[in-house]
Amino acid sequence: MNKKGKIIVISAPSGCGKSTIINSILGSGEIQLRFSVSATNRAPRPGEEDGVQYHFFTTEEFRDAIASDAFVEWEQVYPGRYYGTLRRELSDAATRGENTILDIDVKGALKVKQQFGDDALLIFIMPPSVEALRQRLIKRGTDSAEVIAERIGKAEYEMSFAPQFDRVIVNDDLPVAVAATESAISDFINK
Repeated sequence: MNKKGKIIVISAPSGCGKSTIINSILGSGEIQLRFSVSATNRAPRPGEEDGVQYHFFTTEEFRDAIASDAFVEWEQVYPGRYYGTLRRELSDAATRGENTILDIDVKGALKVKQQFGDDALLIFIMPPSVEALRQRLIKRGTDSAEVIAERIGKAEYEMSFAPQFDRVIVNDDLPVAVAATESAISDFINK
């Protein structure tokens, strides 16, 4: 009989290294994980394929899926722009014994935990400090001072949810943060 697959959710404010940590863990191949493909109602960008980068829905299809409770979690991230995690994406993988990793926001993470309980591990990647995060965002050179101020405000809000997560990992040294995250996932899957 197949062992039931587990769900790992990683959340973090922008600039905390979440995507880098996830890609490092997936790339190492040390832990067998599949990345959850989110759904969206935005149009595919050149080179994107349905079911690979995202499950692409029309706005009407997305709203119908919300109405039929097809999502574990969903958000209207910007006016008229929806993103969500399909219930079948997680339950089908769990049934096949596959462990799934999700990269979603803090509210979505808590919704996943609420529905999957002990079969879900929530990991919050924390910056060493708000000032260190501000410096990282400035160093990126991709955002204006106003956008950085908005991101810092959002980060402080998101960080207020960290105590509700199963694990909080401070990313002040990337290799150490990757190793700690990988260890937390491995312990969770093997328990």
